[in-house]
Amino acid sequence: MKIGIIGLGLIGGSLGLDLRSLGHTVLGASQKESTCQTAKNIGAVDHARTDLESMPQSDLIFICTPIPYIIPTLQQLIPSLKPTTIVTDVGSVKTPIVQDCTALWSNFVGGHPMAGTAEQGINAAQFKLFVNRPYVITPTPESPAESVQILADLVSSIGADVYTQYSPQIHDQAVAWISHLPVMISASLIHACMSETDSHILEAAQKLASSGFASTSRVGGGNPELGVMMAKYNKEAILRSLRQYRQNLNDLINYIETENWSSLENTLEYTQQARPNFIDS
Repeated sequence: MKIGIIGLGLIGGSLGLDLRSLGHTVLGASQKESTCQTAKNIGAVDHARTDLESMPQSDLIFICTPIPYIIPTLQQLIPSLKPTTIVTDVGSVKTPIVQDCTALWSNFVGGHPMAGTAEQGINAAQFKLFVNRPYVITPTPESPAESVQILADLVSSIGADVYTQYSPQIHDQAVAWISHLPVMISASLIHACMSETDSHILEAAQKLASSGFASTSRVGGGNPELGVMMAKYNKEAILRSLRQYRQNLNDLINYIETENWSSLENTLEYTQQARPNFIDS
């Protein structure tokens, strides 16, 4: 199969490495010539250009650009695509993307590989990034069943755990809980710590911070642009999650202020028991 990948960063580059290792021909596109060259050097693509001229040759195209560029990229592609070409994306928000892209191209199928690292860019690309990681495909009732199956089989072939049963709306609220909300909470943790006005306490906190703080603050110290895009394109779902989180935080404050240790213990026992449902599933 000839596969196009537009946007040769961590996700696009990693997809290219895996797909080429399975014998597919990968045609890449990136705005920077240096990125195209690096992608060729590391074996992520067979050919790469700084325009989209090679994309019409593809049987399936992954749009791996930041969220704001997904729809404009599809609009640019459409005049030269074959009717049979499947187009998908890798954005972490699905409802607005699927709605607009499906209206533009009936053979569009939304997707979201839930894998990544703290590093970004083509130099962070790696083999087997998607192995045993969720890859959500969000078809609509109008999505061609054959195209959905082709995409599902393809991403399954690189080791991903494929989910096709969730609508874009269910995906967005679920991801708000387990991906977007943690970014906002983690960022607020760092911001709260930095609000310490006693310089000696702040210095001590920075020197003594260890694995617990590293784990809970990691996603809040990531790419600011990605955080803004999450909030902008998944606004209602994130706000719903943040408001519920605020209520839970207020409950904890109340338990401690009133020395209601039994309710605090019950809450912590409940969260201890609930966590494996997310981590070990």
